[in-house]
Amino acid sequence: MKRTLLSWSSGKDSAWSLHLLRQQNEFEIVGLLTTFNQAANRVAMHAVRRNLVEAQAKAAGIPLWDVDLPWPCSNADYENIMKETCKAAIRTGIEYIAFGDLFLADIRAYREKQLENSGLQPIFPVWGMPTPELAHSMIKSGVRAKLTCVDPKRLAPEFVGRDFDEQLLSDLPPDVDPCGENGEFHTFVHAGPMFRHDLFVEVGEIVSRDGFVFADLSLSQNKVNAK
Repeated sequence: MKRTLLSWSSGKDSAWSLHLLRQQNEFEIVGLLTTFNQAANRVAMHAVRRNLVEAQAKAAGIPLWDVDLPWPCSNADYENIMKETCKAAIRTGIEYIAFGDLFLADIRAYREKQLENSGLQPIFPVWGMPTPELAHSMIKSGVRAKLTCVDPKRLAPEFVGRDFDEQLLSDLPPDVDPCGENGEFHTFVHAGPMFRHDLFVEVGEIVSRDGFVFADLSLSQNKVNAK
């Protein structure tokens, strides 16, 4: 089994990557790698609280590799911090890092370039999958997610906080990717075949910040249902 870190945004694409990799029985996912805005204590872009990501890792049965980034964080700072993270991964015998990218070639090329000569190999489990079919497959499998962030230049702010479900897919404008791969929206997964139990989340305050609209999610007080 190839020891692998999975880049974990807390969203559906990284969660689905975990599901697919486990089915292959070739890669051992030994950590979920998540970068946090240290000042806000939240996932960058998704703005998901750290304790929600910790709950996901526990539900998946995989240790969380949390990486704190300063705010503001320059690209140089980010690359230096990630370089040290890669060195730490190598020291523990990790060989691969998996990413949930779907079709943005420039992002894939950037990741591949950053990992050159690092000792780590990038893999892309969901790369090239047609996103309309992929979105329906995720939902049919039991993936449940909330839209945590919307780019109002691409999608109406009213979509933030909604469930990622068949109704949402039918309501999306035709120019919006069903998986939000162009940055239209980001998600937080709270149930699915990659988890041992569901998480219960509540949608709180809706805020506009830095040109985006965010839904503040929190864990509800309901007990989790063990599968």
